[in-house]
Amino acid sequence: MTEVDLYNLSPTLRLLGMGVLIAVLPLAFTLYRNRHNPVNSKLRAMTVLTLFLTFDLVLFGSFTRLTDSGLGCPDWPGCYGSASPLGAVVHIDAAQAAMPTGPVTHSKAWIEMIHRYLATAVGFLILVLAVSSTWQRWKGQHSFQGAWQVKPFWAWLTLVWVCMQGAFGALTVTMKLFPAIVTLHLLGGIGLLVLLSAQVAWKPKLQRQEIQTRHRQLIWVAGVLLTLQIAMGAWVSTNYAVLACNGFPDCNGQWWPAWNAQGFEIWRSLGMDSKGQYLPMEALVSIHFVHRLMALLVFSFAAFMIWQFKKSNVLPGLTHMLLALLTLQLITGLSNVVLDWPLLAAVAHTGGAGAIMMTLTYMLSRSKTNRQ
Repeated sequence: MTEVDLYNLSPTLRLLGMGVLIAVLPLAFTLYRNRHNPVNSKLRAMTVLTLFLTFDLVLFGSFTRLTDSGLGCPDWPGCYGSASPLGAVVHIDAAQAAMPTGPVTHSKAWIEMIHRYLATAVGFLILVLAVSSTWQRWKGQHSFQGAWQVKPFWAWLTLVWVCMQGAFGALTVTMKLFPAIVTLHLLGGIGLLVLLSAQVAWKPKLQRQEIQTRHRQLIWVAGVLLTLQIAMGAWVSTNYAVLACNGFPDCNGQWWPAWNAQGFEIWRSLGMDSKGQYLPMEALVSIHFVHRLMALLVFSFAAFMIWQFKKSNVLPGLTHMLLALLTLQLITGLSNVVLDWPLLAAVAHTGGAGAIMMTLTYMLSRSKTNRQ
């Protein structure tokens, strides 16, 4: 197999150009559709576009991981020093000939590079939002009360976040799918959805629904539990433990399988424990089973929260949305087990987790505490 430097920055400008080209087309269409609207409406439309493409990026990142394409181009940011797999045909041919079902094939290389192109496009759009919101604030066209606003602080924070996310993307490749790094990369993508959702959902306090303190506390607790469950789900996926438990609700014919804590050692290579030994099957079973237990806790708490919200008529539209997403998440999660991990359901499961987190963000952004 051809040796390749982990970092090769020579195709960086061409890669950036591809990302900008992908971003400019929908951006130009969005601005054209809103050409007669005020500045704030244009900025909001740009933010919605960025959120939409970021959600697509998270889904495609999941697709990249689930198709085992994370090392489709084993260097970063390009592919064997080229801006696309077209310039790396000889290297990919050699790698594929040496390992026909290995990590480097033509299809996996394209999947990996498309993921990088989309990530670059999202980064460019976030940069445009940060610069545009700051410019409008300086011009004084972005300060009238009662209107939707892009806050420059949040836009720049989102830009810093997406840059950190790009760094984790690079480490995902250069550290050979190190489970802790891949998990943090997925959590970073969810965090990006939260930041952009908060900006899209922003409303002046006068327009937010007043709810009791305990209701907002329920949303916060749900967000924390969901974050832990997403991290656990990412840990299952990155350790390829999805099929470690056969059957449902039992696991490999057992209601409480044997426990092995080696699967939860954080700083270790893929498939290995912290001492460099291969992980036993019991460790993968333990990873999967904890995810199931966490799912039971999260769904039970979410059901209680939805019941409380429906009883008090709190944020009815978003509550119904949350119920629908949780139902979909349950269906896709079960199908991963009973149908042997179908690709569509697995990608939808990741997307569902992101959509639920976005809904919780909307709930917080569209409400305020009733002080009475």
